[in-house]
Amino acid sequence: MDVATYFPEVTRIAYEGKRSDNPLSFKYYNPDEIVLGKPMKEHLRFSVAYWHTFTLSGADPFGLPNMIRPWDGATGMDLAKRRVEAAFEFMTKLGVEYFCFHDRDIAPEGDTLRETNRNLDEIVALIKEYMQSTGIKLLWNTQNLFSNPRFAHGAATAPDADVFAYAAAQVKKSLEIAKELGAENYVFWGGREGYETLLNTDLKLELDNYARLLQMAVDYADEIGFTGQFLIEPKPKEPTKHQYDFDVQSGLAFLYHYGLKDRFKFNIEANHATLAGHTFQHELRFARIHGLLGSVDANQGDPLLGWDTDEFPTNLYETTLAMYEILLNGGLAPGGLNFDAKVRRASMTPIDLFYGHIAGMDSFARGLKVAAKLLEDRVFEREIEERYESYRTGIGKDIVEGRATLKSLESYVIDKRVTATRSGRQEVLLAKLNQYLLETE
Repeated sequence: MDVATYFPEVTRIAYEGKRSDNPLSFKYYNPDEIVLGKPMKEHLRFSVAYWHTFTLSGADPFGLPNMIRPWDGATGMDLAKRRVEAAFEFMTKLGVEYFCFHDRDIAPEGDTLRETNRNLDEIVALIKEYMQSTGIKLLWNTQNLFSNPRFAHGAATAPDADVFAYAAAQVKKSLEIAKELGAENYVFWGGREGYETLLNTDLKLELDNYARLLQMAVDYADEIGFTGQFLIEPKPKEPTKHQYDFDVQSGLAFLYHYGLKDRFKFNIEANHATLAGHTFQHELRFARIHGLLGSVDANQGDPLLGWDTDEFPTNLYETTLAMYEILLNGGLAPGGLNFDAKVRRASMTPIDLFYGHIAGMDSFARGLKVAAKLLEDRVFEREIEERYESYRTGIGKDIVEGRATLKSLESYVIDKRVTATRSGRQEVLLAKLNQYLLETE
């Protein structure tokens, strides 16, 4: 297939090692290097986010679009086709094997849903050709149920049944696209599934309707034979004041309540964890211990700013502790690490897209190696085992195995002096983490 060149100054990004001063090279991400028995690329399963990388204009509440993009200058379907060309050139040169998109990222809306679906069919056919010629795969797709003014009050949780119907039809089409392109996962992010004030909100109806849409999606996936993993992506706020999928814990309660737990896992975004008042590691671990860690949107937020900044991940503490949880999870497959991240508005040139992704990929590669070494040496596991050793024998074992009662525990402690005298050694562990970050090769 003949491909236009949108990034002529860039060849295939190669691993050159930590001594390289070439900004268009990997310092730590060596895709074929074996870590804990698998190549790095299999642990990390990097993905490019279509929306931030190929559709972002740079506009914000205080400024007009400013991104310099060689595929701009066209409109409508011509622009959509150029973006496909640019996307596959970019991903091929970066060496990434996956990508993700919303339906409205790849094709423009028409005057009716029928016309919109025709636009999608044309672009999906083009994407499929490029996927076949490059070997790049679809990690997940989803539907945009938040940008169009029809979704001002929500989609599945809208007070207008016609809006619910439109949202359901969009989900139907997106699931068909997922099946056509072999998506390994399918994501629900409730961008406007929430409320601004309870004074005008039927909270129960909205939650019930959100669950109804998810159940319809599961049923239709079974009908058409789509076998990808369903994912929920929690976010506490923005654009609504309170969103129903606030964090993993509230999302887990929702899935249990509506009988959906066996069909959904979580797609966890680092920046969303920050907005929820959690660490990234907390959200990953909470999902992991319940067997529901499915995939990751790899980015970071700014703790000084109260909104979703979607920065490329460069914090090595976060990437290390994230990979620690992911390794304990047995990996992410069929999920992956999707760069739901955007270059800063002042980084407006096309080559900055490579710099951002390279920084993120190197950060997670470094985090992978440090996390692997921590696990091999059982640094934290030994500490945790010692801290909770009293639950392996005696009264502790009785508690864990369900033999203890309030009466038996009272009898055990009635004449016993009980106090906390053992240190949690947090400072020691943080120092040990620093040591591994600085010394691991």
